[in-house]
This record gives sequence, structure tokens and C-alpha cells, in this order.
Amino acid sequence: MTTTADLRATVESYWTAADLRDWDTFAATLADEVLYDLPQTRERIRGKERYVSFNREYPGEWRVRVERIVADPDGQQVAVRTLFTAGAQESHAIHFFAFDEAGRISEITDFWPEPYEPPAGREHLVERY
Repeated sequence: MTTTADLRATVESYWTAADLRDWDTFAATLADEVLYDLPQTRERIRGKERYVSFNREYPGEWRVRVERIVADPDGQQVAVRTLFTAGAQESHAIHFFAFDEAGRISEITDFWPEPYEPPAGREHLVERY
């Protein structure tokens, strides 16, 4: 059985790896069939390979810091508040994670402060809805 500590550790590893651009460690936190939803841009990514590529190819220099993690072991879900920094711009975001039976991240939904049109160049990785 996956514990609250396990869920938190997986999410902490995910964010640390993203901030360090350690894509192998990042990928190890994900289920093969991970589903990523980005409601503000109406984008969805299916599968680990595409999702890792999406993050690897994301433009610009950015940093991420986890501000809060709330884990629900009964529902196998985690909510996270982060602070993203890109140059002088800072944005808070809320992220919801669900997990498979092995404790890997199977679903991610990111909520950013405002809707926006996605940047060009990632059409090969995403579906629009």
C-alpha cells in the first residue's frame, strides 16, 4: 500500500527533477500512460514520452519551488502549490496528481492564474480540446 509519505516523496522528486532538468529522474516518477491536462490552454498530453518531451522542450529559463503539498492517501491524490519564476516574472500554480497502483504519477492537472494561448512549437506533442 502506498502511504502519504510515498505520495509526497514522489511529487517532491518530480518537482526537484523538473527544476534541475533531470529528465531521467523526472520520467521515473511517471506512469507510462500518464495523462497531463492544462485547462487554461485546453491542451492534453498522453504518455510519458510525450510529457517528458513537452517539459524538456519548454522554452525559456524557469525555476520552480514547491510551496505546499497536501496528500490524501485514501484517494491516492496530491495537491501542490508552486511558485514558478521566469526572469522577473513570478506565477503561482496549483497542480493535482493522481497515482497508479505502483505509486507512479498517472494523472496531472495544472491550473495557472489566467487562461492563455499556448506558445507555438508544441503542436506535435499535444491535443487541443
